[in-house]
Amino acid sequence: MEQSVAVFGEALVDDFSSQRVVGGAPFNLARHLAGFGLPVTMVTRIGDDDNGALIRNEFTRFRLADAGLQTGAGEPTGSVHVEVGSDGSHRFTIVPDQAYDRIDGVAALAAVQAAQPGIFCFGTLAQRDPVSRAALHGLLEQTEAVRFLDLNLRAGHVDEAIVFDSLQQADIVKVNEEELQQLFKWYCHTCPDTVNMECISVDTECRAMMHNFSLSALVVTMGARGALYLSADGAHLADHGTGSSECFVDSVGAGDAFNAVFLLGRLRGWTMERTLARANAFAAASCGYAGAVPQDLSCYARWLDQWSREPVVA
Repeated sequence: MEQSVAVFGEALVDDFSSQRVVGGAPFNLARHLAGFGLPVTMVTRIGDDDNGALIRNEFTRFRLADAGLQTGAGEPTGSVHVEVGSDGSHRFTIVPDQAYDRIDGVAALAAVQAAQPGIFCFGTLAQRDPVSRAALHGLLEQTEAVRFLDLNLRAGHVDEAIVFDSLQQADIVKVNEEELQQLFKWYCHTCPDTVNMECISVDTECRAMMHNFSLSALVVTMGARGALYLSADGAHLADHGTGSSECFVDSVGAGDAFNAVFLLGRLRGWTMERTLARANAFAAASCGYAGAVPQDLSCYARWLDQWSREPVVA
């Protein structure tokens, strides 16, 4: 039986005034993983309101088990207010004091222990409140799973102390270039330019940080330029991707799409070269539809079929 994945964090609704779209980086990841057929336990909390119903509908649509889904009576389901400028730019307001800030640790632990996941995924936004942060710590203390941290920094909703603690708890960390620059500023002697991610100075500082936090791997996504993978055993692999989607719509959730295939490859024993290439391709394709996850769930089977037809590399 294939190992399961547990995902802890926010499930929320992006409110554009004209429409509401279900999101939240951890929930995007959980939905993608479920789309690929993996057993997933999503640990989150919603309210008994209209936005909560939208999230429940997504659990049903992706056939996600609801063992980790908590409902708080009278608590507001997480939301983000999105304002679209005349130039097409977006301004986000992440609403404070939401249901996902109050995840119950006892119920969360019961759900995760029942699933016995091989990989445990978490981020930083759902740690902004002490209640959910304590619930996460309880899970991390008990799990023997590989711990995958998607840093996913959100200005005004995370501080350096939470980042430091999260890095200490993690085995594998995924960041984008901007987040890597922030980590350099906090934890490294120099802050090298990441235009050339494969230069010696970037590699040196990344490895020093990995050593200090006892990380087994660091993954850096670089948008259309692909991704870089560094491991504690000395591996340095880059895949420069396939560029952006031929029909670009938006890049919302592209990092979550990358994460899903990266973890899928780890669970299914793909080589890292193949894993990075497939993760980059899936992330690029996700920029071709609106929102973080596809409406047509049959696309997951098509990707799996396409990958199964790729020649085996000796």
